[in-house]
Amino acid sequence: QVQLVESGGGLVQAGGSLRLSCALSGRSSTNYVLGWFRRPPGKEREFVVLISFSGASTDYSDSVKGRFTVSRDNAKNTVDLQMNSLKPDDTAVYYCAAGTVYSDDPSKYTYWGQGTQVTVSS
Repeated sequence: QVQLVESGGGLVQAGGSLRLSCALSGRSSTNYVLGWFRRPPGKEREFVVLISFSGASTDYSDSVKGRFTVSRDNAKNTVDLQMNSLKPDDTAVYYCAAGTVYSDDPSKYTYWGQGTQVTVSS
């Protein structure tokens, strides 16, 4: 029903910035909650940030709070993740996801993008 495609990943030096984008498509009229998750090398997928349909509510993981900013544009069907002050520990495959529950639990999200690699060098 919903497809998500991430873009914007790449290689940056520690302290640098990167902006990820996720484009949504599909015919569903559901007011989806959108989230960003990531899978660091050798680790389980972890929560990064989520944003409500209206954009009024956001929640960030402690590890990215103050450095990352999420935004969405429902008219353009996009959600972006601005990542600043990047650290080597931010290296991961980043995924955007859509769900119907405002939750940081990845199991609550129904639709997932293919992921985009972010590598932060030291």
